[in-house]
Amino acid sequence: MSLSIYPVLCNAGFMDNYAYLLVDDTTGISAVVDAAEEQAIIDFCEKKNIVPQFILTTHHHEDHTNANLALKKRYGLKIAGSAIEKNLIDGLDIPLEDGDIFKLGETQARIILAAGHTNGHILWYFEKEKALFTGDVLFNLCIGGLFEGTPEQMWQSLQKIKALPDDVRFYPGHEYTSLTPAALQNPAFVPYLQFLENCRRNNLPPVGNMLGLEKQCNPYLKIADKDDFINKMR
Repeated sequence: MSLSIYPVLCNAGFMDNYAYLLVDDTTGISAVVDAAEEQAIIDFCEKKNIVPQFILTTHHHEDHTNANLALKKRYGLKIAGSAIEKNLIDGLDIPLEDGDIFKLGETQARIILAAGHTNGHILWYFEKEKALFTGDVLFNLCIGGLFEGTPEQMWQSLQKIKALPDDVRFYPGHEYTSLTPAALQNPAFVPYLQFLENCRRNNLPPVGNMLGLEKQCNPYLKIADKDDFINKMR
């Protein structure tokens, strides 16, 4: 992989956001995905001796953009995000449409519109690096709520995610892992539980799971019928 990915837990014990520090290994050009908390991100950047050049925003909610202006002032970086939300994202410099390609050094992300949680929510998909940043659309074993969009929109967004290869690793915007008692007793969940246990044992955040395993275990991704999904969301 030519893209280093560092999760940064923000708003710990409150919103439990994940920001991510990305570094293109060839050029050293770096970015923050979802600038949720100023000090946590600055501390991590200083620890790694990294100066980010970009913020990559998934959607406009404050818990994902709170640090935009402070980091922009500190580092002189550029902020990229959804063109649909251009008037809602603080400090937006680079508005992006569905299907656009964003270059981070020699790596690049394809923008995927994933409406539902918000109308302009986007996914950042680094295809060659097999990394997907899902913001508040997809979490471990659950999905985001409908703040602006419709169940139909969320269904379509999840179908876009399900169409991606199983070996893509996904990185959610919150620590909202949802384990039910039934899941703990289901043999199909054993690989998922092993992933979570491995993260716990190594003191790592439970992010970067394989989409194939998520498709197998996430109850919302397992729904095959659109009407069933819509009924569940209402």
